[in-house]
Amino acid sequence: MPYILIGDRVRLDNFIKNLSKQITTDGELNYVITSLIHDQLKTRGLKYQNINNLIGALECAKLELYRVVAGPYENIKMDVNGRVSELDEEFFKTQVK
Repeated sequence: MPYILIGDRVRLDNFIKNLSKQITTDGELNYVITSLIHDQLKTRGLKYQNINNLIGALECAKLELYRVVAGPYENIKMDVNGRVSELDEEFFKTQVK
């Protein structure tokens, strides 16, 4: 979960913002993420539990991006451009009451 204590955010935010300004391509972003994961494995030790925990962190970050950013964005676009088909409309009606 990315909702860490304010003090921990303050400690990390300037570093993250400075690093983010240096990233100009998706490949560079992938490299940075992969390098962070590799460094964490070197620090924590190369064992299954640590690999599993890091994969979990990556998966949760992906899901949080979808939940907070992509999902609401898709809802806006659906309102603007319409649903894909009447099936979407029928499903939506049955889920929201």
